[in-house]
Amino acid sequence: MRITQRAQRVEPFYVMELAKAAQAMAEQAGPDARRMIYLNIGEPDFTAPPLVQAAAERAIREGRSQYTQATGLPALREAISGWYAQRFGLSIDPGRIVVTAGASMALHLACLALIEAGDEVLMPDPSYPCNRQFVQAAEGRAVMIPSGPDQRFQLSAAQVEAAWTPATRGVLLASPSNPTGTSIARDELARIARLVKSRGGVTMVDEIYLGLSYEDEFGHSALGLPDGLGDDIISINSFSKYFNMTGWRLGWLVLPPALVPAVERLAQNLFICASTIAQHAALACFAPESLAEYERRRAEFKARRDWFIPQLQRLGLDVPVMPDGAFYAWADVTRLCDRWDIAMQGTPDHPGGSWALAFELMKRCQLAATPGRDFGVAEPGRYLRFSTANSMAQLQEAIARLEAAL
Repeated sequence: MRITQRAQRVEPFYVMELAKAAQAMAEQAGPDARRMIYLNIGEPDFTAPPLVQAAAERAIREGRSQYTQATGLPALREAISGWYAQRFGLSIDPGRIVVTAGASMALHLACLALIEAGDEVLMPDPSYPCNRQFVQAAEGRAVMIPSGPDQRFQLSAAQVEAAWTPATRGVLLASPSNPTGTSIARDELARIARLVKSRGGVTMVDEIYLGLSYEDEFGHSALGLPDGLGDDIISINSFSKYFNMTGWRLGWLVLPPALVPAVERLAQNLFICASTIAQHAALACFAPESLAEYERRRAEFKARRDWFIPQLQRLGLDVPVMPDGAFYAWADVTRLCDRWDIAMQGTPDHPGGSWALAFELMKRCQLAATPGRDFGVAEPGRYLRFSTANSMAQLQEAIARLEAAL
């Protein structure tokens, strides 16, 4: 059977490959072995709160499961608009909001609407791996620009200007970012958006972790950029992270008004609509009781960050930039690899650095974390991503195992 070049160009999602390896190792160890601690997947340990679950059950009982408009339930678009007003002080026209089957479909639709074959999209290295695959699926090319800790692992306007070519279509940023948990400074983001606009390009910003911001300096949506710059932003968001609805597959786009009809046509043809049950359930996310629970959980995520990262630092796993959002620790493993005699450089078939270290951690500590191989090509062996989306007890046990192994 002939497989398309498009499919063959898509790299493995190494996060999931490692998760399979960790699961297999845990099963081979047997039921009496020390259980594996999974700090490799970016999924909240919280589930949808009671009002959201009740809303889903009610929708099922009442038979409200028919297709919705491709852009989503009007009431849900209104509710999302209200959240922007309440949380960020922004007035977002509900007509600019398109509800999608997860943030993945949101980004896929945006790329299909904006990227032609051969277009280049500038992205920071490191970045969430699937984002560059969406660019590639639209026949574009993701141009990864090394972005180190001195710039919070984010692109700068100077880098964008230097990398811009006649083939450049725009930029795809993430703030807060996966894997680093860092946000781009507001002034720098404005400079990038202004530069991109002057070149006739597009600025797409993955904001799926925006609700999980912990520092006032960074907890702002790109949609609120000054001088009308926010009106041209394509913002991607999700009910998965802050709203704890990962498997419900629900997200949304905020688009410039002129782009909505094209995205709606694509959505109508490609997936008709997002899950109707999930949409009815999501309406309950914005009830005062639910929002209060989400804020309590956000405080818990922050407490985990504040405890876990200093513990990593103490054990020689340096986190060069304190994450201001999300639930990740992007740790430099150079010293630990040296201590365990793991070569930082390997071969394509047997990578060194964080890839080899990840398997050592599974063997020695029964601890799964995600190596940097997924997130870029600049320094894939230097960094390891830990997810702090687990309970404090799990994080404490992980640190205890690490300390014992050292």
